[in-house]
Amino acid sequence: MKRAEHAQAHDCTPGHSHDHDDHGEGHGHRSAWGRLKHAMVPHSHDHSEAIQTAEQASSIGIRAAWVSLAGMGATALLQIVIVWLSGSVALLADTMHNLGHLATTIPLIIAFRLGRRVPTRRYNYGLRRAEDLVGLLIGAVIALSAALIVWESVRALTTQRELTHLGWVLAAAIVGAAGNELVARYRIRAGRRIGSAALIAEGQHARTDALTSLAVVLGVIGAWLGLPWVDPVIGLFIAAVIVVVLVGSMRTVVRRLMDGIEPGTLDSVEETAAAVPGVVSVGCARARWTGHRLEVDLDIAVDSTLTVETAHGIAHAVEDGLRGHVPHLQQATIHLTPAPTPTPPRTTPLMH
Repeated sequence: MKRAEHAQAHDCTPGHSHDHDDHGEGHGHRSAWGRLKHAMVPHSHDHSEAIQTAEQASSIGIRAAWVSLAGMGATALLQIVIVWLSGSVALLADTMHNLGHLATTIPLIIAFRLGRRVPTRRYNYGLRRAEDLVGLLIGAVIALSAALIVWESVRALTTQRELTHLGWVLAAAIVGAAGNELVARYRIRAGRRIGSAALIAEGQHARTDALTSLAVVLGVIGAWLGLPWVDPVIGLFIAAVIVVVLVGSMRTVVRRLMDGIEPGTLDSVEETAAAVPGVVSVGCARARWTGHRLEVDLDIAVDSTLTVETAHGIAHAVEDGLRGHVPHLQQATIHLTPAPTPTPPRTTPLMH
């Protein structure tokens, strides 16, 4: 951690508002819509199982990616065979989304490994942002899969095709729903533990697959009832759901690339620093994500009469406090400034 003493605080514009309204409703009093939104939209500030070691966080991310790759690969392979046999557009839509996930998991693993590299003279902050760049790639691939789904669904609505092996389609939809939900839970839990927006986004996409796999069941029922148009309509519905979840997932990724952070992060940083004995006041506070790790830059004022060694110890105490209260913290750069010395009141000499 680098520290510097200076006389003037940095110009800091974010302010010190403690308004938490951006969180929405309290987690304990959600409406039905709130619970659905919480399940579908990434919550990267969920730190209930946060860990502090960067190396351990990367290992968890890589392991989650490999395990989910194997699970989704098996599910997609089964669905490809049944799509070929049955001609179901709804099942094709679900399968295309699964293949999109497979295509983006490998770059995500590479990004986690790049993030482990030590900083160099050229990349002096390291390569952890590669993870968020892969998040953009994930969004592009998923958007492409949604476009292909719309194309195939429109073709099915305008060209009559016979659906066969409906029992197998139904079985594949159920297997796909179960497999994707397991993968989604694993990815989202791992992503929240390490603070990875890209891994959480991949988990949310897998959860969308689980929901849309269940929608395939409606297409099968429609075909059994002599309503073949239900299948492509379900395909269009799947594409719409994918787009909605895609927008929510990419909002988090883009925000991090633009150095945006979750509401309440700076409040926690400022309150933790202010509570350390010896800190007179807290000035400018900044934080940003680099991959799945947070970097904090903070100004604190201490008594100007303290020795350098004592002031240095206060800065260390602030860092220790931040590591205990701010999950996913990679480093804290703390700047020491002398607190203004109070001016003694002027006394008026007595007149005799």
